[in-house]
This record gives sequence, structure tokens and C-alpha cells, in this order.
Amino acid sequence: MSGRERVRAVMETLSGAATVQEISDRADVSRNTADDELKQMEADNRVHQTLVDGKKGYQLNPAKLFFDEIMELIEEHTRDELNVELVDIKKEKEELENEFGVESLTMFREQMLENEDISADELRERQNIASTWETLNMEEKLYRHALRLYDDVQDISSADSTTPTALP
Repeated sequence: MSGRERVRAVMETLSGAATVQEISDRADVSRNTADDELKQMEADNRVHQTLVDGKKGYQLNPAKLFFDEIMELIEEHTRDELNVELVDIKKEKEELENEFGVESLTMFREQMLENEDISADELRERQNIASTWETLNMEEKLYRHALRLYDDVQDISSADSTTPTALP
């Protein structure tokens, strides 16, 4: 893996913003190499420049990541597969709702906070469940968007590449 590839890999694993120096250290590349690749990633709209503790830093572009995930779902799955997965996600959320007697993640969190007698282990377990629920909510959103855009993307993708395609 080249130094530039390592910089991109580090950026994809970060959970938030990081300074150029932190990124170069993690990627084991010079600061200049990291800075050059980050500037290119910014030009490609993959990252945004920001300040981290008063120093120049970068963070991933969440909108670009969101759309990339939707496109990946459309490219790698049929409409039927997306529908099946959406049903499975909904079923898993309904099981959580039934198990804990709540209608949403927000209600689950409120219920968790109201119970003052909860042990540390149980609280940790419920936080893990809340994290899973949050992931299910995001996956549901991604699959719904993928299904909404599926036909349009397929139409555009399958159009003759020599013929300009008007967006629907």
C-alpha cells in the first residue's frame, strides 16, 4: 500500500476530525505527503478542512459517504435483495420495540435513564442495544433511499455511454 493509500485508509477509519500531523503519524508518511493527499481528497469532496485544537485538520465528508453507501447498495444488490434486507431490518427493530416495550430508540433511551436502579453491566448492555438500534435506523434510511433511487440509477447507468443522458 502506497503512502497516499495509507492516508486514505486512515481517513476512512477516523471517527472524527484529526490534524494533518496525527493523520501522517497514523499513516506512517511524511507530513507533506499527508497534506498533499488530504488536499487532493478535499478537491475530490471526500474530506473537509477544519480546525482541531487550533491546528489545520480534516474530517470525512458525511454527505459524500452517505451517497457513496447508497450507490454501493444499488450497484451490489438487486431491487428484490434490497427489499428483503429492508424487511429484515424492520423486523429486527420491531423485535427490539417488543422486547423493551417502547416504540422508538428515543423512548428506549428515556426508559434507560429513568431506571436509577440499573446496574453498570445492565447499563452497558443497554448502551450496546441503543448503538445497535441506531445502526438499524441508519441502515433502514440507507436502504429506503437506495430503493427510491434504484430505477433512476439503473436507467442512467445502463444508458448508452455515447448518448448524453438527461436526468429524470
